Amino acid sequence: MSLTYSLGDLTIHRVIEQETSFVPALEMLPGLTGEVLAENRAWMREAKALDQQDVLLLCFQSYVVKTPHHTILIDSCIGNDKPRPQRPKWNMKTDDTYLRALNAAGFSVDDIDFVMCTHLHVDHVGWNTRLENGRWVPTFPKAHYIFAKQEFDHWSAQNAKAEIPPFADSVLPVVEAGRHELVGNDHAIGDHVRILPTPGHTPGHVAFTMGRGKDDAVFSGDLMHSPLQTHYPELSIKFDVDPDAAAKTRRSFLERYCDSDTLCCTAHFPSPSVGKIRRKGNGFVCVAV
Repeated sequence: MSLTYSLGDLTIHRVIEQETSFVPALEMLPGLTGEVLAENRAWMREAKALDQQDVLLLCFQSYVVKTPHHTILIDSCIGNDKPRPQRPKWNMKTDDTYLRALNAAGFSVDDIDFVMCTHLHVDHVGWNTRLENGRWVPTFPKAHYIFAKQEFDHWSAQNAKAEIPPFADSVLPVVEAGRHELVGNDHAIGDHVRILPTPGHTPGHVAFTMGRGKDDAVFSGDLMHSPLQTHYPELSIKFDVDPDAAAKTRRSFLERYCDSDTLCCTAHFPSPSVGKIRRKGNGFVCVAV
């Protein structure tokens, strides 16, 4: 299985923290019927996207992208030492899987210039910080952390009403350390990195497009969680804050990139997780490269 992709003047590395069963398909995708699941069960199991109990299999990973100018980490996964009682596999984790995978890709925490978050959910911000002498400190000490302002403002307001643990332990300590930057949708880094607004999963969810002058690669975040959602873009997950908006955004995104050379790097599709979007009937498919 390849963990590294080179295209144009980008090199993309997958850094996997977990690849595991998550939530039953019929629970995760409220619009999914037993009949549609049955029609798709065989290829989903073959693609390692569904287990024998019809539970979705998801990958939890970061991407590290080398441009000619910068080393950029996209979405920092689950993290260690964090109280996540609703998710036993994430709760108070202490393993070295993530940092070993980062090192195996050829990077140390000091090598990262930018950490970019598609949104601020628990499994996309976890390694933003690590516990040091009882305090949360930025894991990547030299990095600028890029947060979409609309997304940050949304979670700030929620956190003001009642503490949101991932925001409190994985976002605010970065802000307190003065390592963050709140950006609008027109933000770019050099001539290689741009923001593509993709609202629906969260109010300020964004994708990142990379490449000089064209989208060689796009990092879709939680725009879609399972390959089933490329076949049926109208299927939104139960965690989408606005399921209708998420479905519209997803179809628009898939239309934008279908039959192009852009490499679509998904957050949660089972390995290999990346591919090119192709049209299939009234839907699409992400074809591995």
